[in-house]
Amino acid sequence: MSGLTIPDVVLTDNTSQRLPCVLVLDGSGSMAGEPIEQLNAGLKILEEELKNDDTAAQRVQLLVVRFGGNDEVETIGDWSDALDFSAPTIEANGLTPLGTAMQTALEKIEAQKENYRAHDIPYNRPWIFLITDGEPTDLDWEEAASNCRRAEDDNKVVIFAIGTEEAEFDALKQFSNRSPVKLDGLKFKELFLWLSRSASSGSKASQDSEVQLPAVDWGTVST
Repeated sequence: MSGLTIPDVVLTDNTSQRLPCVLVLDGSGSMAGEPIEQLNAGLKILEEELKNDDTAAQRVQLLVVRFGGNDEVETIGDWSDALDFSAPTIEANGLTPLGTAMQTALEKIEAQKENYRAHDIPYNRPWIFLITDGEPTDLDWEEAASNCRRAEDDNKVVIFAIGTEEAEFDALKQFSNRSPVKLDGLKFKELFLWLSRSASSGSKASQDSEVQLPAVDWGTVST
């Protein structure tokens, strides 16, 4: 099979403009218990809300990157249109290789852009949503953070950093030119409902246009 190009059936069957969104989710040991349960419940809400929006179901594409374990990063499944997205169950164990996870998200996005171009699929600027309760444990995370900010400067991606009250916000600030948001308690359900509404708005926007996002009612901006 080497040297052969396998067509992307999803992009061949559905040529709609896409909004690619990567969810970079903390699956480290400190998320065990109610935090990971609420996160997983929020993912189900995201799935349901996007599937109930005819436009978003066709246009929003999702990819989930989990970080945890022994400094491990795991891409759960492949890119999926919201119509076909099945919310995964994130497990909580291990460390917090946040930098590696974000670098992986950047690389996955650039590869998917190439895929879109190969299929003549227009796309909106990709979004990355980083959700964590801790601080990076990988040694080269600052380089990955710099790459994230550079990608934003070059208009390649939009990054939203979100932390629980226990997160290290000085580190989170380095991953985006936007201030991170501190989650109120464990309002993961409210967060993912907001995310679904934001993605719905973004999926209807024309290419390279600014998207007016709903007001944040689940957290406060960390300054």
